[in-house]
Amino acid sequence: MRDSRKVVYAGLATNIAIALSKLVLAAATGSSAMLAEGLHSIVDTGNSLLLLLGMHRSRRPPHPLHPFGHGLELYFWSFVVAVSMFAVGGVLSIWEGVSHLLRPQSLNHSVWDYVVLGISIAISCVSLVIAMREINRRKGDAGIVEFIRRSKDPTVFTVVLEDASDIIGAAIAMLSIFLSMEFRNPRLDAAGSILVGFVILAVSFVLANESRELLLGEAAPARDVERMKQLLASDPGVERVGDLLTMQLGPNEVLLNVEIDFKSHHAIEDLERTIDRLESSIREHYPEVRRLYIEAESLQEHDGNIRKAS
Repeated sequence: MRDSRKVVYAGLATNIAIALSKLVLAAATGSSAMLAEGLHSIVDTGNSLLLLLGMHRSRRPPHPLHPFGHGLELYFWSFVVAVSMFAVGGVLSIWEGVSHLLRPQSLNHSVWDYVVLGISIAISCVSLVIAMREINRRKGDAGIVEFIRRSKDPTVFTVVLEDASDIIGAAIAMLSIFLSMEFRNPRLDAAGSILVGFVILAVSFVLANESRELLLGEAAPARDVERMKQLLASDPGVERVGDLLTMQLGPNEVLLNVEIDFKSHHAIEDLERTIDRLESSIREHYPEVRRLYIEAESLQEHDGNIRKAS
């Protein structure tokens, strides 16, 4: 979580600097594309603050109303980030572009437009490199798309997608400003604003979908689930591992519920020792499993299966 905060802080610092410079130039030049980029950076700044808030609140301890803790709150705030990108960044940028497309205004561009956008791209690249280093440390052999789809920590890939959209958006704004001045057509600048808006909408859709999956109770990574099952099945006291259900309660918090058929035991103490051994083994290899429930079923069939819950 500490490394995730470092990535978010880096994104926050860059977004503040970029947003201020873009808005000043947008006011001076009247550029719709530059204003769209300014709105884009303002939204990114707010989103970084929301992610930090979510990270802080998700660390609160359990209490009677929330016995499983508050880890899911991070997923809620990441969903809010996606909604804010859609409503404030994407929709407003498109609205601004359409307005200028219908009512073109004279532009007053200068070389400072390209300077600010160039610096914006450079700073976003630095933030992107920091975030990508963290992703490369975590993703193993997986590709970027696969990592985003299976990641349980939305903070890092949110910053990556935001930085990528910043770079693409700034490049679109730079091109639209150049074309509008080259052909003396302010509608090209407005078209740039619309394109920037669609880039933001695309990123917000990806973030919203990933956050939705996590909020609905996404399972732990399939590879980890299979390894947990093999680990439990390898115990000498286990006959068969039945249904193994997991749910992600936060980036580093997993709930595990498993049904196990145990080999015949002559005493209940033997069964209890086996269950204790299984719990210790799971927590040793998978410390992220904070909640573990074992449905223990004896294979001694007298009047029926004897079921115990641990």
